Amino acid sequence: MPEPTYDFFDVHVLRTRRLSATLLRVVLGGPGLSRVVSGGRDQRLKLFLPQDGQERPILPDVLDIDWYPRWRALDPEVRGVMRTYTVRDVRSEPVEVDIDFALHGDTGPASRWANRAVPGDRVTLLAPVVPDNGGVDFQPPDGTDWVLLCADETALPAVAGILEWLPAGTVVKAWVSVGDPGDRIALPTKCQADVTWVTRPAALPEAVAAADLPPGTPYAWLAGEAALVRDVRRHLVGSRGFPRPAVAFAGYWRRGSSEDALLSVT
Repeated sequence: MPEPTYDFFDVHVLRTRRLSATLLRVVLGGPGLSRVVSGGRDQRLKLFLPQDGQERPILPDVLDIDWYPRWRALDPEVRGVMRTYTVRDVRSEPVEVDIDFALHGDTGPASRWANRAVPGDRVTLLAPVVPDNGGVDFQPPDGTDWVLLCADETALPAVAGILEWLPAGTVVKAWVSVGDPGDRIALPTKCQADVTWVTRPAALPEAVAAADLPPGTPYAWLAGEAALVRDVRRHLVGSRGFPRPAVAFAGYWRRGSSEDALLSVT
């Protein structure tokens, strides 16, 4: 049997820090976190949060490779709330994991939890324990001449991770859609990065469509609200002629639907 690439970790909040008008960083610690690794870029993990009124998330008694059907079989009103997030950073001294939350008031359980998080609050991670873990979508192939990034604020932690990871001198054109000018955070990078911030109601797909793009072989990474990602992908593949394999895309959320609703039809 192959070695597992992910494992469960019972962790707690160490501290929180507001990064911008919308982004909040939650720093987590706990036993065994020294085993957590990250492939960088848009590395993802699963976060299990307690329901309102619970001290910790309720999960199946047995957490192994078959955890998912056991979790689904639990009462949805009781089981831990599962959400997918980007690993913003993993540190070994001290052992800490950072997760950045895009807040939107109390309209969803993850945002509500993050808004209220205080040191000691308990959550569970399903996190990678090997670098090559299948949880990284940003994979530019050899021969890529330049990179296009397109995201909204929910994917901003992944954009930041990608820009930190890319080699010095990489040509990058990036667009980030935000609802508040106060979400324009610093994005350190060694790249030749041209980042355009698009504040809604200005539309990100139209901004990309109007842009002059570099010559050469592109690689595009798109993430955020599903309709936004769809529209930009159609433009790149259709009007711009990007090869379909050169466009990685992920709908991080869908307007009018929660992750719970999407899971209920899978």
